[in-house]
Amino acid sequence: MTTLLGQRSLVQEAAALRAGTDDPVDAVHRTCDRIDAVDPQVRAFVPEAGRRTRLLEAARRRAACGPPDPAGRPVLHGIPVGVKDIVHADGLPTRAGSALPPEVLGGPQAGVVGRLCAAGALIAGKTVTAEFAVTAPGPTRNPHHPAHTPGGSSSGSAAAVAAGMVPLAIGTQTVGSMIRPAAYCGVVGFKPSYGRIPVDGVIPNAASFDTLGCYATDVAGVALAASVLVDGWRAQETAGRTPRPVLGVPVGPYLERADAEALDAFEEQRELLRAAGYVVHEVPVMDDFEQIVEQLFTMNRYEVARAHADWFARFGARYRQETTSAIRQGQTIGDAAYEAARERRKAFRARLAADRAAAGIDLWIAPSATGPAPAGLTTTGSSIMCLPWSNAGLPAVSVPAGQAANGLPLGLQLVGRFGADEDLLYGAAGIERVVNAAGSRRAERPDAPGAAELNTPKKEQEPEKEGRCASGTPRRPPV
Repeated sequence: MTTLLGQRSLVQEAAALRAGTDDPVDAVHRTCDRIDAVDPQVRAFVPEAGRRTRLLEAARRRAACGPPDPAGRPVLHGIPVGVKDIVHADGLPTRAGSALPPEVLGGPQAGVVGRLCAAGALIAGKTVTAEFAVTAPGPTRNPHHPAHTPGGSSSGSAAAVAAGMVPLAIGTQTVGSMIRPAAYCGVVGFKPSYGRIPVDGVIPNAASFDTLGCYATDVAGVALAASVLVDGWRAQETAGRTPRPVLGVPVGPYLERADAEALDAFEEQRELLRAAGYVVHEVPVMDDFEQIVEQLFTMNRYEVARAHADWFARFGARYRQETTSAIRQGQTIGDAAYEAARERRKAFRARLAADRAAAGIDLWIAPSATGPAPAGLTTTGSSIMCLPWSNAGLPAVSVPAGQAANGLPLGLQLVGRFGADEDLLYGAAGIERVVNAAGSRRAERPDAPGAAELNTPKKEQEPEKEGRCASGTPRRPPV
């Protein structure tokens, strides 16, 4: 059986392609061969006839027109990248996981795609998204176990990296759509501070929260991509930086939303970090967590309804149940309630920043998700562990951190100060080394699950029917 898991280091591939020891044409064949081999099972990419021909032509143009001197080649020279299918890219239709006509959804190429291309990247194709990046799942399966969800809404991007189809993929997060799939799929996901990557050319979900981000197999990979994608990126100067940031655990109702297995793993991760010399403080915060959740979804659903006002009026019958429910809910929210929610968010952001400063915290740490990826493909899991940080617009990263009892991956979420994305990734690199070392020690145990066990489901589940979902709408749908 061909394993559905794969590892492609963005840093290593980029260095080889720039140096000329690898060739963009070979990178294209490697990418298309891998997609052909595993994507019929994973379904991370939107199907595209002629993908290999298109990419080979682009690679040859780049080789012919690019600088012959390796020193002059751009950072992502020849790197194949997956792009979430709510992001416009010239030459590729945008379907947004929906049944609406692609010509209706089309628009100018997104700025983020322009930045990728200027940095030398090749667009490997569109990756599957939940419908309009809301909650209705796409057909993508988790490469660790095909009967489990990869998360959403950036399901295809996370799964494509986890399966080794591409070394880099672009996603978006409104509430938990970058961090949760990263945890479920066992890759690194990075969501920058709100606004640090322009979202022009991206179909909106909720404009007050929507944030572009990226997936790679390690922190070094997302840092390399961030240097190209993020506005005003500052080089990773090590002089004057704290080698071990002070970590804060947000104890209270928020943390209690994780399940027992996730909390047990999180406690183990905290002890590993303390043993490695990190200072870890427990900080009581967000005692009004239920009100914070209500405030975010008031804003979110109001904005979803306004973003889809024209399309929904024309094509409402083509929308899936979950998206329709979100839009209908948003239509009932008036301007006064929305403005009140905006004011409550402003107060929450100020209070959270004050709590961090008073406790002397550099990074918050928390589980990336409530637990491992749930079984089934009719839900994308809960976004609740990402919700407050997205509400505050803070930068976050999920690093793989061990396994659940069933062998599926778990993630550790690190959250930085607004605008301090560089410091977040610098700190995350050190924490990644600690949790990776612990994982390596566990893997040496004779009872550790192997790749064959993780990739062989005990009972296969029938593929989800396109455009249908068997489950009802959750009370607070994950976004």
